[in-house]
Parts: sequence; structure tokens; C-alpha cells
Amino acid sequence: MTDPNGQELGKALRALRTASGVTGDFVARRASMSPGKLSKIENGRILPTVTDVELILTALGVSESAKAAFLAQARAAVTEATAWRVLRRLGPPKHQQSIMAIEARTTVLKVFQGQLIPGLLQTPEYMSAVFSLVPGQSPDSRARTVAARMERQAVLYNPTKSFHFLICEHVLRWLICDQLIMATQLDRLVSFSRLPNVRIGILPLSRRMPDFPMTCFSSYDDHIVIVETFHSEVTTRDPKDLDIYVETFDRFSSAAAYGEEMLSLIEPIRDGFLR
Repeated sequence: MTDPNGQELGKALRALRTASGVTGDFVARRASMSPGKLSKIENGRILPTVTDVELILTALGVSESAKAAFLAQARAAVTEATAWRVLRRLGPPKHQQSIMAIEARTTVLKVFQGQLIPGLLQTPEYMSAVFSLVPGQSPDSRARTVAARMERQAVLYNPTKSFHFLICEHVLRWLICDQLIMATQLDRLVSFSRLPNVRIGILPLSRRMPDFPMTCFSSYDDHIVIVETFHSEVTTRDPKDLDIYVETFDRFSSAAAYGEEMLSLIEPIRDGFLR
């Protein structure tokens, strides 16, 4: 799979090498990478890290000013932050469609949530409550956004894909909607947990945790991570950043409750909302 950001950066690096009159083998050797890796970078088949770009530029002997410009482009290519106000201006339904396109290309999706029920597991009523908190969104836009998110859930029934969700226990108790809606939402979690390709883990409040739930994030085949903050959605492809999130997910997963233990946490909370 090619990456548009990687293609542009790769083309620029290839053009720079060609203009320098040196071969790929020469640059690869001086950059301490294989010729095959350099070829993939130049053809946009893999996205280079900032370190990769710096090694290539050093091998080419470019000026410090040119190197600074290329490195800035490399950093922009591997990490992109989009403010929520910009995404709202573009339209929340379109944003849901963009996420759906990424999910369609993903084989293994991992989601860590310490804020709310993951979008792929939400009921329409819970979704509506979530999107009612979005400033300035009209009822019509909210309805279309809910419909777009519901459409995304069809991917859960694709047997060629697998899904692993980690949810902090406090999320199960966080009331952004009526208690009856929350009870229905938790019942939906139980139902989704029975799908053969869906794994849901709950991080119990009673158990010692390996870290703080500083933010929520989604990992797509361990190649792209999308992180949500209060002000923006951050997408990173930098291998070093990806390693941090994959390792963090694994550490939290080791502390999560699954199967019957997971159900024993969800069901009493659900039943409490029904009293």
C-alpha cells in the first residue's frame, strides 16, 4: 500500500539523488540501509522516518538549509494534527466516512478508550448523546453523523478482520445520557463481545494499572495510530511513535479482564442502571 505523503517525499528524495548524479546503491550504502529499502522509500511504498530522511540527505551531502526543509516535510508526513474545529467545519458525517475508509483497509484494529464507549460499539442513542455535545451541530447534521457511524459498524461482521477493544471501567459508569440508554449500551457491549473476531477487555478500577489513561487511541495494523485530544485528532505513522502505542496497548491488555471476568464487571453496572 502506498502513502500519498510518502509518495511526495519519496519523489523529492529521488529527484534530489538523480540531480546529484549518484546511484541508489551508493546512497543506500552511505545511509546504512539496504538498496531495497531506499527503492521503496523513493517509490512511496514505505514512509521513511525522520532518521531515514536525515541519513539519506547526509549521504547526498546536501546543504544544512536544504536538509532542514526536507526534515520538516518528513516530520509533517509522519505526524499530522487536525483541530476538531476544522473537522467540524468539514462536516462530522464526512469525518466518519474517512475513518470508515481507513477501517476498510485495516486487518487488525486495536482501540484503547478511557473516555467513552468506542464508536464501533455504540448504540444509536448513545451516539446521539455523544454528538449532542459537539458545539454548533444541527439536529440534521447529528442524525447524518449517527447514520454514518452506524454504517461503520458493518465492518465488525467481516470475518477477515479482527478487533481488540480496551475500555476503562469508569467509562461504563460515565453518564453522558439517561441511565436507560446507558444500560442498553452496556448490553450492546455484551452482545458484541460474542462475535468471534471481537475481543473486549475491561480495565478494572480495583486492579493496579501499568500506566495512566492519558488519552484514547486507535491502532490500524500497527502502521497508523490516531490519537484524540481535547483540541485535535493526531495521526502518526512514525515507527518510533507507533512502537510506543503498541507497547502501551499490550501493557494495558495484560491488566484487562476478558471473558466471564469481563461480563462480571459489565453486567452489575448495567443492572444498576435499570433499578
